[in-house]
Amino acid sequence: MCVRLLLAGLLVLSACHLAVAQEASENTGTIQATIKSPYARRGEGVVFIKEAKGEFKPPEEHPVMDQQKLVFIPHVLPVVVGSTVDFPNNDVVRHNVFSPKKSAEQFNLGTYAAGVTKRRTFNEIGEIKLLCNVHAEMSAFIIVCQNPYFAVTDKKTASGTIENVPPGDYEVTFWHERLRGKTAKVTVKAGETAKVTFSRPSRKR
Repeated sequence: MCVRLLLAGLLVLSACHLAVAQEASENTGTIQATIKSPYARRGEGVVFIKEAKGEFKPPEEHPVMDQQKLVFIPHVLPVVVGSTVDFPNNDVVRHNVFSPKKSAEQFNLGTYAAGVTKRRTFNEIGEIKLLCNVHAEMSAFIIVCQNPYFAVTDKKTASGTIENVPPGDYEVTFWHERLRGKTAKVTVKAGETAKVTFSRPSRKR
């Protein structure tokens, strides 16, 4: 009897989640943004809405910037302003994570051993480059956004899909390690996909 009641409860909970997801998809729209440049396929970028109305709380589950085999994973991590990012050292050597000058925020987590996780809360919007004082070949980026409407671009297509966007008029832009960002205006309608193409962006020098 207890097992039956448990299964029934799980089915009801699953149905509620599906109903909420369906309602969200019906009441919101999607933005599909593409960066038209051969350089955009040489690494991930971030497409995002520059500014949206409302207050956006950072997620309870911390975004993660991992360190494995002398590589930051992922190479690009977009987060909502106010988010706390975990920096676990899942390597077999010591690391020192820091951000250089011209980053939106400068910090240094210090040198720490394998198996240790350090954290940092990011309260400034913009690009934060990550480096390691111990291994000069390591680099990555955290892109701090004003809102949660962002997506990482696919290296094969240089496209990213921003989901669950409330209907309205927005300015969409992108960040890429090799390219200068551009901005485009877009109108989002419920249940529809708005497409944006950033053509021939100039390279960063």
